[in-house]
Amino acid sequence: QVQLVESGGGLVQAGGSLRLSCATSGSIFSTNAMGWYRQAPGKQRELVALIISDVGTNYADSVKGRFTISRGNAKNTVYLQMNSLKPEDTAVYYCYANIRIDYARSGDYWGQGTQVTVSS
Repeated sequence: QVQLVESGGGLVQAGGSLRLSCATSGSIFSTNAMGWYRQAPGKQRELVALIISDVGTNYADSVKGRFTISRGNAKNTVYLQMNSLKPEDTAVYYCYANIRIDYARSGDYWGQGTQVTVSS
């Protein structure tokens, strides 16, 4: 059973910073990708940032230059450093991972979500 557990959300003023963390646990053979999505009220879930193993990173245009995604040394964690936050960054942020659990099977996994609220 694979689990993703997020932490680090909260309330911050515009221009401030937050750091989100996500740790994976369970039966993991390898991790193909890890990243963050977000969903604001009344909107669809959207990609924020993604690390694809052995390929690179991908950011939404709206966060480029402000957010930085990184992996932990043990590769079972992913972080999102969010600087210069704007009210439009307010959303529930979900950790995502595409995980291979054995040679034949891989799948998408999601965390429970953490609320980020940016006040103006």
